[in-house]
Amino acid sequence: MTDPSEGEITDDAILGGRLQLLQPAAGHRAGIDAVLLAAAVAARSGELTLEGGAGVGTAGLCLARRTPGVSVDMLEIDPVLADLARQNAQRNSLADAVEVYCGSIAAPPYRITANSYHHVFMNPPFQEVGAGSPSPHPGKASAYQESALGLRDWIRFATAMARPGGCITLIHRADRLDDVLAALKGRAGGCELFSLWPGNGKPTKRVIVRAYKGNDGPLVLLPGLVLHESGAKYTQAAEQVLRHAGALDFTGNQK
Repeated sequence: MTDPSEGEITDDAILGGRLQLLQPAAGHRAGIDAVLLAAAVAARSGELTLEGGAGVGTAGLCLARRTPGVSVDMLEIDPVLADLARQNAQRNSLADAVEVYCGSIAAPPYRITANSYHHVFMNPPFQEVGAGSPSPHPGKASAYQESALGLRDWIRFATAMARPGGCITLIHRADRLDDVLAALKGRAGGCELFSLWPGNGKPTKRVIVRAYKGNDGPLVLLPGLVLHESGAKYTQAAEQVLRHAGALDFTGNQK
């Protein structure tokens, strides 16, 4: 349960005003990671998708807004955030495309069934247990710090829920890429690595990984996306994704 001190709720526009989100004023809030994650999910109309750790529904709603006809199931352990995700789906006229479930990836509700989804996507906690100093705010701590469930558990969940050949998409810290690939080994392959560069000449801090259940193909390293020009201004390609609901181009032709 979200800490009672998180009672204040804000109403925020994202995706260039295409989505309006209710979210706690304190704690973990919607950021560009969720938008970029959704932009990496190459779902098509009629396909079934699942988001693990959905929060207030940012990534799943971005996907549903960009891809009419897609079905998005969301799983969120915090009942307060799950309720906000339901409200956000309703108020953005996406309730027909979205179903929100409250539960853990360790024991998902029975309606979230294994081998069912064309796409499973997630933004798992970035920090290992014992690494760094967890936020004193419960909402942020749970979003950023692994608990008893670690990265391998998240990837095990995603690959279990994906149908054979289904795509698993996640965003994570670049310095934990070796952990991501190790956890995927034997479960999903044909990995596509898409770096998110803060600016030209700067080392990447985030990477998006796509892998395919049951695939044993080679890893492909893609050019990725430069987010910022000099200063804080987004590049034109980043603006297309973050403001105009564009998809990330995994063909290597992102401009």
